[in-house]
Formats: sequence, structure tokens, C-alpha cells
Amino acid sequence: MKAYSIVGFFLVLAFVTSAQNQKVADSLTIIYENGSFKQDQELEILRQLAINEVDIDEKLIFSNKLIESAKLKNDNNFLIKGYLEKGNAFRLKSDLTSALESYIEGAKIAESADISFGEVYTSIGDVYSISGNHYNAILYYDQAIGIFKNENDSNGIATVLLNMGQDYFDNGELDTALMHTISAATIYRNIDYPLGQAYALGNEGMIYAELGEDQAAEQQMNLAISIMEELGEFYPIAIYLTYVSDIYSNKNDSKTALMYAHQSLDIAKSHGLKQEISDASLKLSELYEKYNQTNKSLAYYKDYTLYRDSVNNLDAVHKMADLRTDFEVSKKQIEVDLLNQEKKTQRIIRNGLMIFLGLISLLLIALYRFYKAADREKSRSDKLLLNILPVKTAEELKENGKVAARKFESVTVLFTDFVGFTKYSETLSPEELVEIIDFYFSKFDEIVEKYGLEKIKTIGDAYMCAGGLPFPTEGHANKMIHAALDIRNFVKKEQQKKGEPKMPFDIRIGINTGPVVAGVVGFKKFAYDIWGDTVNVASRLETNSKDGEINISDSTYRLIKDQFKCEYRGEIEVKHKGLMKMYFVKE
Repeated sequence: MKAYSIVGFFLVLAFVTSAQNQKVADSLTIIYENGSFKQDQELEILRQLAINEVDIDEKLIFSNKLIESAKLKNDNNFLIKGYLEKGNAFRLKSDLTSALESYIEGAKIAESADISFGEVYTSIGDVYSISGNHYNAILYYDQAIGIFKNENDSNGIATVLLNMGQDYFDNGELDTALMHTISAATIYRNIDYPLGQAYALGNEGMIYAELGEDQAAEQQMNLAISIMEELGEFYPIAIYLTYVSDIYSNKNDSKTALMYAHQSLDIAKSHGLKQEISDASLKLSELYEKYNQTNKSLAYYKDYTLYRDSVNNLDAVHKMADLRTDFEVSKKQIEVDLLNQEKKTQRIIRNGLMIFLGLISLLLIALYRFYKAADREKSRSDKLLLNILPVKTAEELKENGKVAARKFESVTVLFTDFVGFTKYSETLSPEELVEIIDFYFSKFDEIVEKYGLEKIKTIGDAYMCAGGLPFPTEGHANKMIHAALDIRNFVKKEQQKKGEPKMPFDIRIGINTGPVVAGVVGFKKFAYDIWGDTVNVASRLETNSKDGEINISDSTYRLIKDQFKCEYRGEIEVKHKGLMKMYFVKE
């Protein structure tokens, strides 16, 4: 279950005033409709209405009015805030694609107007977190934290830390999740922000529940629910009630477990929260099945699938990937256009100099040196570009000034992760840490290049590569398995060396095959990246692998089963995906 990923929506509101408050919205509605305000107050009134209105459709109406008024007044700050609140309204409707469209529109305005707006990047990170795209979520969260640190915005930093904790929680990294959540709670306590403290309490409770510390979990979540009831924050209450239901179910207290689950469903339905209706329905289905009430279990399971399919579907995932690609490439296009204009200017200057050289022979030597230097710089630039982009992609970028996003029907994606690295790295100096990562990843790069695969990126101690792009190729699944075996064997060989190894622990590997969307993105520099459900599943396979094992999906297994010996693991529960067939590659 996606426990509290949308929590960031409410905390973003904390940057301005507070969370939803219908009484405030009702009072402001009277003022707005009567026109009893000064013209320079209109935008702020509309913003507060969009923030405080509990009814989602009304929230959307006021957000659109704020956008229209801000455009008329040519006020980019309020225009960005309008798109932010519009995205928040769509998120409450569980329309993640529309939410992302609004946030990206706000981000484009912030970029073009050179306005620092960390809330927008936080919200984009939230959408990727909700959709299960861990790597993109962390990418945008890191950018948001950088903005808030530059502005000394403690509340903003705490918000991002809390949501990062959620994302690590969803990916099973409970210790990291707890560390981020406690850090956020400390900041909220220091700035005396009760709502933020309430979220931190509830989130800590959910982490404790996953760690099996039921007493601490129940205590923290009940405190959070109590505060949020006073503040009218119903969305997270629905989530926390589901977790409390889990706790009582584990205690075999069926009556109390069902009571909390029904309370969660009632709150979710009364406020039109599709994702939470789906989660509460699934919890009730599981509880009734556990207590041998099959008919009720089936009825709630049908409700769960109905709402689940309305929130999560592959088309929405692909559309969100396309949105991000368009956003990143459009920004990079501005830089490319400026570069092309600069090159045109240089050509004009060069032609003038050539004429001048015919008249003044004394400048020949100086100009010769100038052109030699220019050629060296061009060669150096070409080499640097080929180091960060595939050859065909780099050629397309140089020829057209941009790279079109493409969909590939069959790509094999690999993720690796060092077991226990995060905790181990805390004992190392920055120099030692970089040396170890560079040692291993340099070898991984050699292996990937050996099999004609494409390195995508690294994040921390995680390594990601793919086969079957930047242009379709045959046999990419087999090549990826060979590469995975070489990577595993290299790590094992290092472990067995005499003396102290470079890194005394094992590696997990996950591989999946399917369609992806690929394109060139980046804020300050180019990067080739891929998105889609195939990437998310590959990441989940790595998380569900074991020390020293290569865990592959059924789609990959069907492509390589005749060439490699595999061990069937059965169907394993995967967050957001349900049961999935998995296999270990043995040789």
C-alpha cells in the first residue's frame, strides 16, 4: 500500500499558511463574491481560497481563477502558485497525469522567469513517488532541498525530508526512511509547526509498524490522528487508520481491526479519495478473508480493483514519462538554440577574419593558433558528449539541436545495489567512499560496454543499465544476463581476495524486459534516461532479490530460458504490482 506518499501535498501548503480550512474558505468566498477587497488583494485571496477549500471541485475552480487573474496581471509568482494548487487539486482526485501537467507548467514558468520555487519540484517528486518511480522522485527531491537550503527555508527542507522518508519507506529502506522522518520531525519541532509534527508522528508510526514495533506504532499514529482531527486533515487519517487496523489484525483482534478499516473507508469515501478507498477496500477484503467471510471479502476486493485501476494504469505512466521528457527537452532546447546562434555569430566573425588575413600577413601565425585551439575544443566537446550520450543520440542532438523522445517496445533493464552499503558508508571518509564506488562502477562500465549495452545512470550505490536501445537490437535479454553474471562474479572475486577486500559485502541484481520511453533530459547538462513500468518493475525485482542473486521477471525468463539455467521462486508480492513470478539465474 502507498502509505503516505501524498503527505507532501498538505505540507507544501504549510509554506504559505496552513492546511485546508473550510471556515476560512467560506469567509473568503463571501469577501470575493461581494468584491469587498482591494484589487491588489485579489490574487492572494484566490490563492487562499484554493488552499483552504475542502471541496476538490471548488479547489480546482479557484485554482483556475487564480491562474487566469495572474496571467492578466502578468504576475509570474502567483501564476506558478496557481498551477501548484491546480496540481494539488488533481492529486486529491488521484489524477496524477493532470497533476504532473500542472506542476510542470509551473516549473517551466519558474525556469523561464528565473524564479526559485522549491515547492514545484517537491510536488513533481511527489507524483513520481506516488507512481513508484523512486529514482526520478529522489532526483527532484534533491533539487528541491538545494533550493530551500539556499533560501534558509527550514519548513521547506522538513517537507522534502518527510516525503523522501516516504519514498524510501515504499522501497523497503526502513532505516533510511526513519532517519529522514526523524530529521523532519526535529525541524518541525524547532519551528513550532504542529501540523508538520503530526505528520511526522504518523509517519514514524507507520515505519514502526513495518518494523514490528506495534506498541510504538499505535501510540504515534493515535497521537497523529488526534491532532489531525482537530485540524480537519482527513486524507492522512484514512491512511493511518488502515495501519492501526493492521496492528490489531496481527493481534488477532478481529473486531477492532475491522472497525478501524471501516472507519478508514468511510472517511475516504466521504472525501472522494480514490487511492484511499482502494487501499481500505483491499484491507477489508484481506481481513474478511482471514476471518473466513468469503462473500464480504470478494465484494471488497472488487471495489479495490475498481478504484485501483482508475488510479494506476500503464497509459498514465507512459503519459507522465512523456510529460517529463517534453519538459526537460524543451528547456534544453533553449540552451541549444542559444548555442546555435552563438555558432552562427562565430562563423560570421571567422569569415571576416579570413578576409582580413589576406591583407595582413603578420596575423597569420596568431590566427593559425586560434583555429588549432578551436579544433581541439571541438574535438574535446565531441568526446565529452559521447561520454554522456549514446553515439546515435549524440549525432541526432548535434544535427537537429534536440532529441525526440522515443518509445521502445522491448528493452531489458538491470538494477544493482550493494547490500548494507548505506550503513557501511557512514564509517568511511568521502575520499574512501568515492574510491570504492569508482572501483566497482568502472568495472561495471567495462562489462556493460563488452556486451553492447547502454549505461543509464548511477544513484548512490545503485547502478542502472539497459539493452535494446538507443535503437532496437536482437538478443538484448541474453546479453544482459551475461553482463549480470560477470558483475556478480567480479564482486564475489573481490570478496575472496586475500587481505581486506574493497568492499566486504554482496550485491543484489534485478532484471526485467518490456516497453520503455527514452529521451534526453537535464537542467544543467544532458542526460539520457528511460521511464515506464518496465523500469519500476526492474527496480522492484532488485529490491526483492537476495544477496548474491540475479532476480529476473517472467518476461525476461521467457526470452532466456533456453540458454541459462534458472530456479523458479514462485509468485512473490510486489508493492503496487501484486503477485509476480520471479526466477533466480544460476548459470
